[in-house]
Amino acid sequence: MIIGIASGKGGTGKTTVAVNLAWCAPQPVLLLDCDVEEPNCHLFFDSKLQHCERVCIPVPALDASKCNACGLCSRICEFHAVAFMGQTPLLFPELCHGCGGCTLVCPAGALKEVGFEIGVVEVSDAGSCTLVQGRLHVGKALSPPLIRAVKHFAVADHLTIVDSPPGTACPLSAALSGCDYAVLVAEPTRFGLNDLGLVLESVRQLGIPAGVVINRAGERSDLARVFCREKGVRVLAEIPESERVARECARGRIAAQTMPEIRRSFDELWAAVLAAVPPRAARTGGSNHARQ
Repeated sequence: MIIGIASGKGGTGKTTVAVNLAWCAPQPVLLLDCDVEEPNCHLFFDSKLQHCERVCIPVPALDASKCNACGLCSRICEFHAVAFMGQTPLLFPELCHGCGGCTLVCPAGALKEVGFEIGVVEVSDAGSCTLVQGRLHVGKALSPPLIRAVKHFAVADHLTIVDSPPGTACPLSAALSGCDYAVLVAEPTRFGLNDLGLVLESVRQLGIPAGVVINRAGERSDLARVFCREKGVRVLAEIPESERVARECARGRIAAQTMPEIRRSFDELWAAVLAAVPPRAARTGGSNHARQ
């Protein structure tokens, strides 16, 4: 079972929900930190790095002696990773999306693909939790390939939690692809509910069933409950607003570990999620392979 944790914007408590769910999981769990631009799940665990691997995308390299300056490579590239200055092609690997189109159309064979490193994937042992996180190198803008590299560690028949990047753009789609269920974290404010509506629309377009966790729940939670009822989405749990929870998080501690009342909230959340997700065999015809 692969559970994605998502939110329409940063700062809603998405990572807080992810790490507390991992701590309260009813069995050993894989935690995939796909917020590769600033991964922070590791801050909450006393983990030991087990494995690190480089992640590269294929980008073009030029053999200038073969180039006939036909310009086909520049015209096919939608991201302007290849451009011409007079008769000389210029390559911008930072803009390349690794589609291979330029090398395919080059009639002279002047372009070949080489690896361009964009980040690393780290696998760490955190007790009953195995933490896998991606780290995008500073200055690199293309996060989906690195997110997909992290997602390769997802196992369909193993309990897996995916901490997605915030927002509703391509990185979110890369992180949630193949998930069985999405837990959407929202704040009970009008701004928070606007962002919840955006991410809810995104997961519905991806065909992923979803429920909502209201974080920092309190007097304004009725606003969120009404919103969810109107949108036809279930409220799975409410995490009460608490200064102590904020302090625990600021100190890199898992609130469910030290606060019994918070532990109960996440136990209830697990029960709601497990009840909401039908058996994978019923959805995939018995396949045990994660959908990437």
